[in-house]
This record gives sequence, structure tokens and C-alpha cells, in this order.
Amino acid sequence: MSIDIDTARKVAHLARIAVPEEELPALAGEFNAILGFIEQLSEVDVDDVEPMVSVTPMRLKRREDVVTDGGQQAKVLSNAPDAREGFFAVPKVVE
Repeated sequence: MSIDIDTARKVAHLARIAVPEEELPALAGEFNAILGFIEQLSEVDVDDVEPMVSVTPMRLKRREDVVTDGGQQAKVLSNAPDAREGFFAVPKVVE
């Protein structure tokens, strides 16, 4: 895949980046270099690589899944600036 000047102009417009006309060929070249690197990555064999969340082996902290004493609606709503019928009341934002 190759990025031409028109595509670079369109990408700059979509990204809301002001790029002068004389800099568009350089931008297209940078996009092509990025796409070339991505194509190199697709050639890497990752069939036997296990997905991971970090470069160091670690276990995420988890809390126990226990039932708590919910039902504190009145306490929670006591902090609200405006509560009606057991819910937080918020101003209308769509007309």
C-alpha cells in the first residue's frame, strides 16, 4: 500500500492538522515509512507467543467477589445536590 499526496492531504484534513502544500510530499513519505514498518511486523511469526499484559510476569490484583451490604440508597443520595424519586436528578442537556 502506498500513500500519495492526495491521501496525505485528506489524512491531514481529517486529523485537523494544517499542513502546507509544499510539506505534503514529505508527509506522504513519512506515512509510507510507517506503513512499511507495519508490513514488516506482519512478517513476524507469533504463533507460539502467548498474549501478555506486561513485559514482566505479574498477576493483577483482584478483590474477593463477596456480597456486600448494598441498599444504602439514602446515604448515597444524601450527597447529591438534587435527588428525586430515589435517583440523582441532573439538568436536561438535550432539547
